[in-house]
Amino acid sequence: MEIPTKETTISPVDDVSFHINTGEILGVVGESGAGKSITGTAILGLLEPPGRVSNGEIIFDGKRIDNLPSEQMRLLRGAKIGSVFQDPLTSLNPLRTIGQQLTDTIKTHLPFTQNQAISHALDLLKEVGIPGAEDRISFYPHQLSGGMRQRVVIALAICAEPKLIIADEPTTALDVSVQAQITMLLRRLCDDRDAAIMLITHDMGVIAETADRVAVMYAGQLVEIGNVGDVLHGPRSPYTRGLMNAIPTIVSDTVELSQIPGAMPRPEEIPKGCPFHPRCISAIAKCKTHRPELVGDEHAKVACWLYEGENVNRIVHAEETARQRAVGRAETPELVESHAPFIKVAGLEKHFSVPTSFLSRLLRKSNRTVVRAVNGLDFVIASGKTMGLVGESGCGKSTAARVISGLYEPTKGNISFHHSSKSDGKNQNQSSQTHTDMQMIFQDPMASLNPRWRVTDIVAEFIPDRISKIERVGELLELVGLSPSDGAKYPHEFSGGQRQRISIARALGANPKFLICDEPTSALDVSVQAQILKLMVEIQRKIGLTYLFISHDLAVVRHVSNDVGVMYMGNLVEYGPTNEVFSSPQHPYTQLLLNAVPDITKIGISRHPIVGEIPNPLDPPKGCSFHPRCILATSQCKKEVPKAIVHLGVTIACHVVNQSRVEV
Repeated sequence: MEIPTKETTISPVDDVSFHINTGEILGVVGESGAGKSITGTAILGLLEPPGRVSNGEIIFDGKRIDNLPSEQMRLLRGAKIGSVFQDPLTSLNPLRTIGQQLTDTIKTHLPFTQNQAISHALDLLKEVGIPGAEDRISFYPHQLSGGMRQRVVIALAICAEPKLIIADEPTTALDVSVQAQITMLLRRLCDDRDAAIMLITHDMGVIAETADRVAVMYAGQLVEIGNVGDVLHGPRSPYTRGLMNAIPTIVSDTVELSQIPGAMPRPEEIPKGCPFHPRCISAIAKCKTHRPELVGDEHAKVACWLYEGENVNRIVHAEETARQRAVGRAETPELVESHAPFIKVAGLEKHFSVPTSFLSRLLRKSNRTVVRAVNGLDFVIASGKTMGLVGESGCGKSTAARVISGLYEPTKGNISFHHSSKSDGKNQNQSSQTHTDMQMIFQDPMASLNPRWRVTDIVAEFIPDRISKIERVGELLELVGLSPSDGAKYPHEFSGGQRQRISIARALGANPKFLICDEPTSALDVSVQAQILKLMVEIQRKIGLTYLFISHDLAVVRHVSNDVGVMYMGNLVEYGPTNEVFSSPQHPYTQLLLNAVPDITKIGISRHPIVGEIPNPLDPPKGCSFHPRCILATSQCKKEVPKAIVHLGVTIACHVVNQSRVEV
């Protein structure tokens, strides 16, 4: 596959060969830039000019399709090959209802009347698990949650009974419960419809529970492919082992994450020989001059010169030695940490007033209603420590962060930060010193970095005038693992992980004491995620930063946080030391969240997603907000809001749990 440029021709995918059997899921993994998505795009016939398939063939159902005319490929793409992309909002027309989009697609590929198309659309929505399909078929995309939008996209992909589905990062940025629902749906579609699925993802846990086989790509090439159990439990390629070692685990927070040194080479800069050799700590001379071919048996194949006889033991020994050295360095903190309270949040609430429908105005005699996005938070973060905040999408995590950071005024409550406070929703501004001491890192670095500014200007934005900005920018870029010369570039010239490093450098420019991190690693592959997490921990140890770390990835939260708060519909349902909460979860919601976390050690075992969905915040349930989804709910849960009670250092708001303690 080639993309001609003015200077030369580059090959982002080079000599990749694999097959997918009927009724099989092939997982494709690798870092950003490995060639995963462009391979799927080529199969779909959606390569943007001047990109083209320059060598090889794409055979589908016994026929070659890479040379088909565009019109024939368009019809094949809808009828026989379905696609599911990462962001459902970019796949759905915001001006048309989901029913209109489904029926249009159905009528394009199947000889159905309008009524038949509507009936088929309803069946599809029910099949993919959309509750109340008869009502929601008339909804617009923005009226659905992220998980339901992704299910609609899957319904669009399967509406014409395709034989192949290409799913490109279908679960990225989804919370663990919705992610579990989507992966179970893909597995069921594969089993029930006998479809083949190409599942592109950077989440090894999703691969472990969903895929039958897995292909590992690096720099546009296959480095390993085989049965998912053989590859994940016994990876042969040093690159695959590097990816596996970079994955945080929900079981324990004691293992230091390994990070693969260096970065994925650009297509025009792929080195000779094995493309991974500049980053491989066990590379030999042959790796630098000769490209390895895929060798092995029907269970697993690997492209690596080191997989020869006694070399294997030497590789593993070298990697283990490097990992132990990294752990040894990490266990020696450079700073004596203080455990004094740094920020205290008491009774924090944030309400939003939203307009109601005409009928609601008639019945309620009001033209507005109130959404209690944050409904009484109480927690303390010690100086130099990290508090994690977890929960499903829509539970109020990001809203709480924006209130604490000063982007939203609190409706009620008090925030005591270092030397100042913001309370009771009064229109009072935090001091300039507070703004200097507190910075925020957002989920999407491209949305928070000015694309028209060079990196030097971005990082220097909050650097005090008294400091030599150019010198300080260079120091900050080196601190986050970049080069001072990178200051002359623009954000679009960097990878996702590098842009997030720029965001961190920008935040550190003001010499803050407190960083709010809102999903800072959600869209990063595992190796870059390990680099960012390790960087944040090292910076915390060096300069004593305090973090509020928001994430839907519970394994990441366990790895970085000292304390954790579990949020549901604006409330903290469980809060305490991370090890205590994750090792012995007591609230039913916390238990269900942890059960929904993927486990790479359990091949082919699906998670247990939380039943139901978060209630409509415009019409929240009475009593405990979790009771409609809780299998332990009692009549008391349906009437009374539970009070938060502290027991052995853990705060829990649950009638059932607290009653059992009284009985004991």
